[in-house]
Amino acid sequence: MIKKSVAYTFLGFINLFAFADSQLNYLIPPEIKNDAFYNVIYRLSQDPSLNTILEIGSSSGDGSTEAFATGIQNNPNHPALFCMEISKPRFKALQQRYAHTQQVRCYNVSSVPLEAFPLEKDVVNFMKNTPTNLNMYGIDTVIGWLRQDIEYVKSSSVPQNGIEIIKTENNILYFDMVLIDGSEFTGMAELKFLYGARYILLDDINAFKNYTNYQELLSDPAYELLEENKSLRNGYAVFKKK
Repeated sequence: MIKKSVAYTFLGFINLFAFADSQLNYLIPPEIKNDAFYNVIYRLSQDPSLNTILEIGSSSGDGSTEAFATGIQNNPNHPALFCMEISKPRFKALQQRYAHTQQVRCYNVSSVPLEAFPLEKDVVNFMKNTPTNLNMYGIDTVIGWLRQDIEYVKSSSVPQNGIEIIKTENNILYFDMVLIDGSEFTGMAELKFLYGARYILLDDINAFKNYTNYQELLSDPAYELLEENKSLRNGYAVFKKK
Protein backbone atom coordinates (compact mmCIF):
# COMPACT_ATOMS: atom_id res chain seq x y z
CA MET A 1 0.00 0.00 0.00
CA ILE A 2 1.35 3.45 -0.89
CA LYS A 3 1.62 5.88 2.01
CA LYS A 4 -0.45 9.04 1.60
CA SER A 5 2.57 11.34 1.60
CA VAL A 6 4.22 9.28 -1.14
CA ALA A 7 0.96 9.14 -3.09
CA TYR A 8 0.51 12.91 -2.90
CA THR A 9 4.10 13.42 -4.04
CA PHE A 10 3.50 11.08 -6.99
CA LEU A 11 0.25 12.82 -7.95
CA GLY A 12 1.95 16.18 -7.63
CA PHE A 13 4.67 14.99 -10.00
CA ILE A 14 2.05 13.83 -12.51
CA ASN A 15 0.27 17.21 -12.33
CA LEU A 16 3.57 19.05 -12.70
CA PHE A 17 4.44 16.93 -15.73
CA ALA A 18 1.03 17.63 -17.30
CA PHE A 19 1.51 21.35 -16.63
CA ALA A 20 5.02 21.35 -18.10
CA ASP A 21 3.83 19.52 -21.22
CA SER A 22 0.87 21.84 -21.83
CA GLN A 23 0.63 23.62 -25.18
CA LEU A 24 -0.04 26.76 -23.15
CA ASN A 25 3.63 26.79 -22.20
CA TYR A 26 4.65 27.71 -25.75
CA LEU A 27 4.48 30.90 -27.79
CA ILE A 28 2.30 30.68 -30.87
CA PRO A 29 2.11 32.83 -34.02
CA PRO A 30 -0.76 35.34 -34.16
CA GLU A 31 -3.96 34.39 -35.98
CA ILE A 32 -5.61 37.81 -36.27
CA LYS A 33 -2.88 39.57 -38.22
CA ASN A 34 -3.17 42.00 -41.15
CA ASP A 35 -6.53 40.64 -42.27
CA ALA A 36 -10.12 41.90 -42.36
CA PHE A 37 -10.74 41.32 -38.65
CA TYR A 38 -7.44 42.99 -37.72
CA ASN A 39 -8.49 46.03 -39.75
CA VAL A 40 -11.91 46.17 -38.08
CA ILE A 41 -10.32 46.09 -34.63
CA TYR A 42 -7.87 48.82 -35.61
CA ARG A 43 -10.65 51.03 -37.00
CA LEU A 44 -13.14 50.57 -34.15
CA SER A 45 -10.53 51.14 -31.43
CA GLN A 46 -10.14 54.71 -32.73
CA ASP A 47 -13.75 55.53 -31.78
CA PRO A 48 -13.34 58.64 -29.55
CA SER A 49 -16.26 57.60 -27.34
CA LEU A 50 -14.31 54.59 -26.01
CA ASN A 51 -12.85 54.59 -22.52
CA THR A 52 -12.25 50.92 -21.74
CA ILE A 53 -11.42 47.93 -23.95
CA LEU A 54 -10.98 44.32 -22.86
CA GLU A 55 -9.18 41.70 -24.92
CA ILE A 56 -9.51 38.08 -23.80
CA GLY A 57 -6.74 35.97 -25.28
CA SER A 58 -3.93 38.42 -25.95
CA SER A 59 -1.24 35.76 -26.39
CA SER A 60 2.15 37.45 -26.86
CA GLY A 61 0.57 40.61 -28.26
CA ASP A 62 1.50 40.34 -31.93
CA GLY A 63 -1.98 39.95 -33.43
CA SER A 64 -5.25 41.51 -32.32
CA THR A 65 -3.47 43.22 -29.41
CA GLU A 66 -1.30 45.05 -31.90
CA ALA A 67 -4.41 46.20 -33.79
CA PHE A 68 -5.97 47.50 -30.57
CA ALA A 69 -2.77 49.13 -29.33
CA THR A 70 -2.11 50.88 -32.64
CA GLY A 71 -5.72 52.03 -32.85
CA ILE A 72 -5.89 53.53 -29.36
CA GLN A 73 -2.68 55.45 -29.98
CA ASN A 74 -4.63 57.31 -32.67
CA ASN A 75 -7.66 57.75 -30.42
CA PRO A 76 -7.93 61.29 -28.99
CA ASN A 77 -9.68 59.95 -25.90
CA HIS A 78 -6.76 57.63 -25.04
CA PRO A 79 -8.83 54.61 -23.87
CA ALA A 80 -7.32 51.92 -21.67
CA LEU A 81 -6.74 48.46 -23.17
CA PHE A 82 -6.91 45.61 -20.66
CA CYS A 83 -5.19 42.49 -21.99
CA MET A 84 -5.92 39.09 -20.49
CA GLU A 85 -3.65 36.08 -21.06
CA ILE A 86 -3.50 32.91 -18.96
CA SER A 87 -0.34 31.36 -20.42
CA LYS A 88 2.67 32.42 -18.37
CA PRO A 89 5.22 32.40 -21.23
CA ARG A 90 2.85 34.27 -23.54
CA PHE A 91 1.99 36.74 -20.79
CA LYS A 92 5.68 37.41 -20.17
CA ALA A 93 6.20 38.22 -23.86
CA LEU A 94 3.02 40.35 -23.86
CA GLN A 95 4.12 42.29 -20.80
CA GLN A 96 7.57 42.92 -22.22
CA ARG A 97 6.19 44.08 -25.56
CA TYR A 98 3.89 46.71 -24.01
CA ALA A 99 5.94 47.58 -20.92
CA HIS A 100 6.32 51.19 -22.07
CA THR A 101 2.80 51.63 -23.45
CA GLN A 102 0.86 53.30 -20.65
CA GLN A 103 -2.58 52.64 -22.15
CA VAL A 104 -2.03 48.85 -22.27
CA ARG A 105 -2.51 46.96 -18.99
CA CYS A 106 -1.73 43.25 -18.89
CA TYR A 107 -3.23 40.61 -16.60
CA ASN A 108 -2.06 37.02 -16.14
CA VAL A 109 -5.40 35.55 -15.08
CA SER A 110 -8.10 33.08 -16.04
CA SER A 111 -11.04 35.00 -17.43
CA VAL A 112 -13.57 32.89 -15.51
CA PRO A 113 -13.44 30.47 -12.56
CA LEU A 114 -12.99 26.73 -13.08
CA GLU A 115 -16.62 26.00 -12.34
CA ALA A 116 -17.58 28.07 -15.39
CA PHE A 117 -15.84 25.65 -17.78
CA PRO A 118 -18.24 23.31 -19.62
CA LEU A 119 -18.60 19.64 -18.77
CA GLU A 120 -17.04 17.16 -21.17
CA LYS A 121 -20.46 15.80 -22.05
CA ASP A 122 -21.62 19.28 -23.07
CA VAL A 123 -18.71 19.64 -25.49
CA VAL A 124 -19.35 16.15 -26.89
CA ASN A 125 -23.05 16.91 -27.37
CA PHE A 126 -22.21 20.18 -29.12
CA MET A 127 -19.84 18.48 -31.53
CA LYS A 128 -22.35 15.72 -32.29
CA ASN A 129 -25.29 18.05 -32.83
CA THR A 130 -23.72 21.25 -34.19
CA PRO A 131 -21.45 20.89 -37.22
CA THR A 132 -18.66 23.50 -37.05
CA ASN A 133 -15.00 23.71 -38.03
CA LEU A 134 -14.19 22.17 -34.65
CA ASN A 135 -15.35 18.76 -35.90
CA MET A 136 -12.34 18.39 -38.16
CA TYR A 137 -10.19 17.73 -35.08
CA GLY A 138 -12.27 14.90 -33.61
CA ILE A 139 -13.93 14.56 -30.22
CA ASP A 140 -10.97 12.92 -28.46
CA THR A 141 -8.60 15.72 -29.48
CA VAL A 142 -11.00 18.47 -28.44
CA ILE A 143 -11.70 16.86 -25.07
CA GLY A 144 -7.94 16.64 -24.61
CA TRP A 145 -7.76 20.40 -25.13
CA LEU A 146 -10.49 20.92 -22.53
CA ARG A 147 -8.67 18.78 -19.96
CA GLN A 148 -5.42 20.60 -20.72
CA ASP A 149 -7.01 24.02 -20.17
CA ILE A 150 -8.58 22.96 -16.89
CA GLU A 151 -5.33 21.41 -15.67
CA TYR A 152 -3.42 24.57 -16.57
CA VAL A 153 -5.77 26.74 -14.51
CA LYS A 154 -5.31 24.37 -11.57
CA SER A 155 -1.54 23.90 -11.86
CA SER A 156 -0.45 27.41 -12.78
CA SER A 157 -2.22 28.96 -9.76
CA VAL A 158 -3.20 32.04 -11.78
CA PRO A 159 -6.01 34.11 -10.28
CA GLN A 160 -9.43 33.02 -11.47
CA ASN A 161 -12.45 35.18 -12.29
CA GLY A 162 -10.18 37.63 -14.11
CA ILE A 163 -12.98 39.61 -15.75
CA GLU A 164 -14.43 40.51 -12.38
CA ILE A 165 -10.96 41.28 -11.00
CA ILE A 166 -10.34 43.83 -13.76
CA LYS A 167 -13.79 45.33 -13.35
CA THR A 168 -13.36 45.72 -9.58
CA GLU A 169 -9.81 47.07 -9.67
CA ASN A 170 -10.69 49.67 -12.30
CA ASN A 171 -14.24 50.53 -11.21
CA ILE A 172 -15.77 49.33 -14.48
CA LEU A 173 -19.42 48.35 -14.75
CA TYR A 174 -19.48 47.72 -18.51
CA PHE A 175 -16.57 47.73 -20.94
CA ASP A 176 -16.99 49.88 -24.02
CA MET A 177 -15.50 47.19 -26.26
CA VAL A 178 -14.60 43.53 -25.71
CA LEU A 179 -12.96 40.84 -27.81
CA ILE A 180 -13.77 37.26 -26.80
CA ASP A 181 -10.93 35.15 -28.16
CA GLY A 182 -9.50 33.17 -25.25
CA SER A 183 -9.95 29.51 -24.43
CA GLU A 184 -12.06 27.44 -26.81
CA PHE A 185 -14.25 26.52 -23.86
CA THR A 186 -14.94 29.72 -21.91
CA GLY A 187 -16.59 31.98 -24.48
CA MET A 188 -20.16 31.40 -23.31
CA ALA A 189 -19.25 32.04 -19.68
CA GLU A 190 -17.30 35.16 -20.62
CA LEU A 191 -20.24 36.69 -22.46
CA LYS A 192 -22.35 36.42 -19.32
CA PHE A 193 -19.79 38.54 -17.47
CA LEU A 194 -19.46 41.00 -20.35
CA TYR A 195 -23.02 41.41 -21.57
CA GLY A 196 -23.86 45.10 -21.82
CA ALA A 197 -20.61 46.13 -23.49
CA ARG A 198 -21.16 48.61 -26.32
CA TYR A 199 -19.13 46.62 -28.85
CA ILE A 200 -18.78 42.84 -28.63
CA LEU A 201 -16.28 41.26 -31.01
CA LEU A 202 -16.31 37.48 -31.46
CA ASP A 203 -13.64 35.35 -33.07
CA ASP A 204 -14.21 31.66 -33.91
CA ILE A 205 -17.96 31.85 -34.42
CA ASN A 206 -17.73 28.54 -36.31
CA ALA A 207 -16.43 26.68 -33.26
CA PHE A 208 -17.47 25.95 -29.68
CA LYS A 209 -15.87 29.17 -28.43
CA ASN A 210 -18.35 31.64 -29.87
CA TYR A 211 -20.92 29.74 -31.92
CA THR A 212 -23.63 30.05 -29.26
CA ASN A 213 -22.65 33.64 -28.43
CA TYR A 214 -23.00 34.56 -32.10
CA GLN A 215 -26.45 32.98 -32.35
CA GLU A 216 -27.64 34.64 -29.13
CA LEU A 217 -26.45 38.12 -30.07
CA LEU A 218 -27.85 37.72 -33.57
CA SER A 219 -31.32 37.19 -32.10
CA ASP A 220 -30.90 39.77 -29.32
CA PRO A 221 -32.93 42.96 -30.01
CA ALA A 222 -30.49 44.92 -27.83
CA TYR A 223 -27.64 44.34 -30.28
CA GLU A 224 -27.13 44.85 -34.00
CA LEU A 225 -24.69 43.00 -36.24
CA LEU A 226 -22.18 45.44 -37.74
CA GLU A 227 -19.97 43.04 -39.61
CA GLU A 228 -19.25 39.34 -40.04
CA ASN A 229 -17.12 37.02 -42.11
CA LYS A 230 -17.78 33.32 -41.65
CA SER A 231 -15.11 32.22 -44.10
CA LEU A 232 -12.07 33.90 -42.54
CA ARG A 233 -10.43 31.18 -40.42
CA ASN A 234 -13.26 30.09 -38.08
CA GLY A 235 -15.28 33.22 -38.70
CA TYR A 236 -15.71 36.48 -36.81
CA ALA A 237 -18.54 38.88 -36.01
CA VAL A 238 -18.89 42.38 -34.58
CA PHE A 239 -21.97 43.47 -32.63
CA LYS A 240 -22.92 46.89 -31.31
CA LYS A 241 -25.41 47.70 -28.59
CA LYS A 242 -28.34 49.69 -29.92
